[in-house]
Amino acid sequence: MNEARSIKQKSLPDALPNFRNLGVTLRILVLANVMALIDAVLQARGWLDLPLKLMQITTLITPILLSAMVLLWVWQPSFSRLTYWRGVSAVNITVGILTLFIYYFGGEFYRPSVNGDPFFDILRGEFISVAMCSLLLMYFRLRARVLSYALEDARLQVLRARIRPHFLYNTLNAVLGILRTQPKRAETALEDMADLFRMAMADERDLVPLHSEINLCKQYLALEKLRMGDRLAVNWQFQDMPEDAKIPALLLQPLLENAVYHGIEPLVEGGRIDVLLRRERGILIIKVENPCPKPGDTQPHIGNKIALQNIRERLALLFDAEASYQVTAGRDYYRVEISLPYMKEKK
Repeated sequence: MNEARSIKQKSLPDALPNFRNLGVTLRILVLANVMALIDAVLQARGWLDLPLKLMQITTLITPILLSAMVLLWVWQPSFSRLTYWRGVSAVNITVGILTLFIYYFGGEFYRPSVNGDPFFDILRGEFISVAMCSLLLMYFRLRARVLSYALEDARLQVLRARIRPHFLYNTLNAVLGILRTQPKRAETALEDMADLFRMAMADERDLVPLHSEINLCKQYLALEKLRMGDRLAVNWQFQDMPEDAKIPALLLQPLLENAVYHGIEPLVEGGRIDVLLRRERGILIIKVENPCPKPGDTQPHIGNKIALQNIRERLALLFDAEASYQVTAGRDYYRVEISLPYMKEKK
């Protein structure tokens, strides 16, 4: 039996950024060059001197920056197993040793001044490298905390939006209507409801097997079909979608609930929801499309879009720039398309 979990989750522990993530790599490159520009502005004596200073600084830090990113990419699995502060120390030590190595073999390229103190140049380079590394790690930590706090603050509101009162009341009434004539079906419906509430209170940063999310969605749709009957139809399409794929928990179910609530339910004749799941090389694509009332036909349901905003925040927190969320709305249809990296379920 699955144990219920409290809505008041503990704060997520700090973790190093994923150095193999494309978004993390791009942010490191951009932020490092911004810090180099700030340093050039502080050292420059005027506008004409600024480009020269910037070129000198970027020429010196680029070999260190690129070499460090390659090493961090290679050692990412080892760093991910460390506690946060040990990981921070390991990353800073790696960058520090790499800086000494490059300064030593760089020779006069890193010590162009004849009258300069070589020992001071090395210490200055070491300090700048470790300081930049620490600032970047601090940025990623603050960014993760901001997104995590946003998820925690929205958790109860998302639960209310995801399992709406109208859905709960209508489903209970539908169960009561078949309780005597179809007791087995009523029991199955109540079990499906329990699973939905249990998953709604789970940690929203957990990755779950794709087949588990699909089973949950089918349970939800079975409950909706219990009260809507033939007005609700669902077309599932799978294209090279491996069963060992993992996705964020409750990623697909809120999309289907919005499709039912805002698209199918206001239509007198009902409609069909098309769900497409496919893999293109290392990318998983999830697409949900549903019909919706034309402007002026019926009074549409007004939602607060909290659940969809929560999905965007979770994708940004888990996958950064490697995930995307796109919405296309036409006169009589609504489509949501999500792409995210293909991650396998560990055996």
